[in-house]
Formats: sequence, structure tokens, C-alpha cells
Amino acid sequence: MELQYLVTKIFVDGELKLDPARVVNVFHRWVAQQSLPGMLVDVAELLHVPAGPGVVLVGVEADYALDHTGNRWGLLYRRKTPVAGTNVDRVEQSFRAAAAVARLLEEEFSGELKFSRSEFAVVVNDRALASNTAETFAAAKPELEASLKALLGHGNFSLTPLDSDPRRRFGVLVTSAAPFDLAALAPAKA
Repeated sequence: MELQYLVTKIFVDGELKLDPARVVNVFHRWVAQQSLPGMLVDVAELLHVPAGPGVVLVGVEADYALDHTGNRWGLLYRRKTPVAGTNVDRVEQSFRAAAAVARLLEEEFSGELKFSRSEFAVVVNDRALASNTAETFAAAKPELEASLKALLGHGNFSLTPLDSDPRRRFGVLVTSAAPFDLAALAPAKA
């Protein structure tokens, strides 16, 4: 199974303590300065949508968002173009990109924003590659476990399907028993 077009969401630790509208100006500055890899294009503020995408930093290769989908705030990274390499490489790239922006946002809003060091989600944003079935979970689980062991440096985590509805995208909730170091997992420059 080829895992492409991955979405990684690192959840906010506890409740969101800042007004998410404040992220809009940060994302606009990052677009103006082209602060992240790839071409950044625009910012969309969608805070009026209940349990929706929140504030989105739109890019050509990938989008980033302070996302509220599922009524849970988190930093979301959505890859829109293929990534070369193995599934391990792609899961690592997606998580590291999310971790880098989560770390940058924590620095921007020091004391007001903290992301989880133990829980995140990984979703395949292509139903043709990965339908949301028990068979897909069984097929993807060994690849995801190998990827996450390499990334986290241990196998002390659980994978739980995000949703059993076949109309939804395939994804897993990753819960790590040992907290991960967000800064160490983020590349030096996002």
C-alpha cells in the first residue's frame, strides 16, 4: 500500500487558550516572508465554520492550519503533492512538517499555545489509495508502525482507527505512551 497525500494533525494540549483569529496575522507574515518550504500562497480564515478548518495557510505543495475539525484544535499539515520515497519517508516528512510549524506557533504564542507530546492523527487524503475499511487498516498498520517506530524511536504507542464510516477518509489516532520531543522531531527550518 502506498501512503501518499498524508495529513498529520498534532492536537493542542488541553484547551486552546488563545483567540485563533490571532494566527491569521502570523500566517500572513509567513506568506509575505515565504517562511516555510514550498510556495505559500494565501491565508483563509474560516473560524465561522463550526468544528471546521479554522485558519488555513494555503500552499502549493501543502497547506497548514490551526484546525478545529472534529471539535478538536490542532496543527494540521495537509500534503497536496506526492512525496518520493518509501511510506516511512512520507510519514516522517508529514509529521516533521507538522511538528516544525507547531513548534513555530508555540514560539509565536509562548505560554498561550502548547501542542500535545503524546497524541496526533495521520490520515490518507485519498480514498482511491486507502478506503476506510478494516482491510485497509490491517494492510496499513505494519507500514504505519514501522514508520512511527523509526520516527519516535520506540514502539510504545497505539494506533486506533479514527472513524469506521466508509464514507470518511482512512486515518489513525496515534497515542504514544512516552512523550515525544516536538523540537527534536521538527527540522531545524520548517
